[in-house]
Amino acid sequence: MPTECFLGIDTSNYTTSVGLVSREGEILANIKRPLPVAAGERGLRQSDALFAHTKNLPSAMEELGDLLIGKQVVAVGVSRRPRNVEGSYMPCFLAGVAAAHTAAAVHGVPLYTFSHQCGHLMAALCSSGRLELLSRPFGAFHVSGGTTELVRAEKTDGGFAVTCVGGAKDLHAGQAIDRIGVALGLPFPCGPALEQLALQNNKKIPRKKVAADGCYVNLSGLENMALKLYKESEDASLVAAFVLDFLGNAIAGMAKSYVETYGNETLLFAGGVMCNSIIRKRLEEQFDAAFATPALSADNAVGTALLTAAAHHNI
Repeated sequence: MPTECFLGIDTSNYTTSVGLVSREGEILANIKRPLPVAAGERGLRQSDALFAHTKNLPSAMEELGDLLIGKQVVAVGVSRRPRNVEGSYMPCFLAGVAAAHTAAAVHGVPLYTFSHQCGHLMAALCSSGRLELLSRPFGAFHVSGGTTELVRAEKTDGGFAVTCVGGAKDLHAGQAIDRIGVALGLPFPCGPALEQLALQNNKKIPRKKVAADGCYVNLSGLENMALKLYKESEDASLVAAFVLDFLGNAIAGMAKSYVETYGNETLLFAGGVMCNSIIRKRLEEQFDAAFATPALSADNAVGTALLTAAAHHNI
C-alpha cells in the first residue's frame, strides 16, 4: 500500500521550495532552489522573482517526482501570501499557487492555502520539538530579509491567527545584514558570510544603543553606523561582529519587553536570520527559546506541508 504524504509549495522572494511530509510528520523532501541575484545587487524586483520561480519550479517538481514513487499525495498546500492579514500580497507567490493548483488537480486531492509566515512558524514548532505550543497562544519572532516581527500566535484551521505586537518599525534585520554585507563585498544573501566574518573578530565590539519603544525597535541607523565603522577601522570582521551584536541586542530587547507583558513563556524564533549562531546563543542564554533547525529556519515548504497535514486531519 502506498505511503500517504502531503505536498507543500512555497515561492518566497528568494527561494523556490517544495516539501513533502508523511502522515506522521516525517520530512520526506525539502527541495530548494535559490533565486539568482547578480553580484553587487541587494535583492530582486517582484517581476524578476516571479520569472525565476517559473524557471525553477519544473526542475523542483521533477526532483519531487522521483521521491513520489511508492507514495500517494492526499493533499496539497501552498503559501499564497506573506502574512495572515488583510491586504498581504506579493506577486512571487502566484507561481507557487499556480503549481499547487495543477498538482492538486492532477492528483485529484484537496488544496489548502496558508501564509508564508504560518509555514515558518509550523516548521519551527516541529523541528524544535515544541508542538505543545499548538495548544495555547505563544510568542513568536519571524526575522528575515522581508520581515522582522514579534507576533502573538494561536493555531487555527488556516494555519495561525497572528497579532503583531512588536518588531522593526523601519528596516528589517535581514535587509540590514544584506545591505551591509554587499557593501563589504559579500555574496547575497549575506547572512552566512557575515556570520563567518564575525566569528573571526578578536577586537572589542563598539556598543550602540538600540532605539526602542516597548516591543518595537528602529534599525534604519544600523547601516550608517556599520559603514562608518568600516571606513574608520577597515576591519570587515569587526563590522560584521558589530552588526550581529546590535541585532542580537535589538531582538533580546523586544523579547524582554514581551516577557514583561505576557509572562515568562516559551518564545519561538523562525526565519532566515535566526539561523545565526551568534544571535541564537545570546537569546538561549536569556530566554526559554525554541529555534527551528538551520535547514528549516530559512524559507522552506516543509512548514506548509506540515500545515497541510494538520488541516487535512483537522488537528
